[in-house]
Amino acid sequence: MKLHAFWRSGASYRTRIALNLKGLAYEIVPVDIRTGVQNEAAYRALNPLGLVPALETEDGILSQSPAILEWLEERHPEPPLLPASPADRAEVRAMAAIIGCDMQPLNNLRVLKALRGDLAADEDRVKAWARRWMVSGFAALESRISVHGRGFAFGDRPSLADCYLVPQVYSAERFEVDISAFPHVVAVAAQLNALPAVAAAHPDRQPDRDL
Repeated sequence: MKLHAFWRSGASYRTRIALNLKGLAYEIVPVDIRTGVQNEAAYRALNPLGLVPALETEDGILSQSPAILEWLEERHPEPPLLPASPADRAEVRAMAAIIGCDMQPLNNLRVLKALRGDLAADEDRVKAWARRWMVSGFAALESRISVHGRGFAFGDRPSLADCYLVPQVYSAERFEVDISAFPHVVAVAAQLNALPAVAAAHPDRQPDRDL
């Protein structure tokens, strides 16, 4: 498989974590979204929306990280990233959606560019914008993990929710968001980052980090 990705992208990061947790081999194809290469025709043919990641697979080219992670779970079910029961699966997906729908998209590069360019927001306002959505999202996650977590976001092994959580904690560090008020979130992230599969997905360990 080939993963077209940007080293710092949260959606790319969560996809790398899922691939690594499942022990799947893949090649990184760098897409430097800072230079606008994602808007060129060659990449738009892979992902018409011009976002990362895109994953080339035996089933074709996949885009949108939630769809990619669900495909990985269906195509390569071991080890599972979703629990067995429908209710538990819904809870894990809800945790993932808090991040994937209500936190990360509001702080991705194109939104931040719009804040700076279209609305003339300075860096203090940009960081305040990021903090606003991260704090509310982490508060919701903290309450869910306190009920459902047993070392990880849900239960005692990594799930799809954890694939989303680690990149969001990394993003919080980038934007200087204090998450000490969310001890369950902090503890789960530390537990995950100690896993070799998750550590290998860290942005600083990607081949395009210093390009």
